[in-house]
Amino acid sequence: MVKNFFENITPQQQEQFAMLTPLYEEWNSKINVVSRKDIDKLQLHHVLHSLAIAKFAQMGELFKPGTRIMDVGTGGGFPGIPLAIMFPEVEFLLVDSIGKKIKVVTEVANALGLKNVRAVKARAEEINEQFDFIVSRAVTDLGNFLPWVKGKYGKGIIYLKGGDLNEGGLLYKELENAAAKCRINKKTMTYCPIEMWFNDEFFKEKYVIYIPR
Repeated sequence: MVKNFFENITPQQQEQFAMLTPLYEEWNSKINVVSRKDIDKLQLHHVLHSLAIAKFAQMGELFKPGTRIMDVGTGGGFPGIPLAIMFPEVEFLLVDSIGKKIKVVTEVANALGLKNVRAVKARAEEINEQFDFIVSRAVTDLGNFLPWVKGKYGKGIIYLKGGDLNEGGLLYKELENAAAKCRINKKTMTYCPIEMWFNDEFFKEKYVIYIPR
């Protein structure tokens, strides 16, 4: 599936993306890190969804070699693991407060041979490192999320979120409230509908939200 949308991936990357489904099926039978109803659609609902960030980053050439990224609330490794496959010269720290999820992330990264991934059981607030970008997938309301990562990134936050962005819609209000609470100029935020890259009903009203520093 990934090859259909990213023509320049290498045979090794194709193999790594193909390995994700059996790896997560195996781990999910032991530790539930992906919802049971979603595991059959892992490539669409989790892998491709995560790679919307890759599409956005490629547009602006954001993830140059040596870039450091923290994935906050990674869960079973999304969006961090697919992004680490796509950008092997970028360093990723995947963070989650639930230890069993970090165990799965570590085992999956090892099985894939990913040398650019570290996984840590911690809350974002406990991480005392600096990153270029923070990425995350709808972990919480943005008004709650932004204070967790304040002062930890130099370039921006790339956040996957769904909802109604029309004036008065829930996502519109969430962004308004987050901007006011965290003193961010809402006009600096960028919103890209994921449907512009992946034309599937699943991505309707799902966005990549970019908040530059």
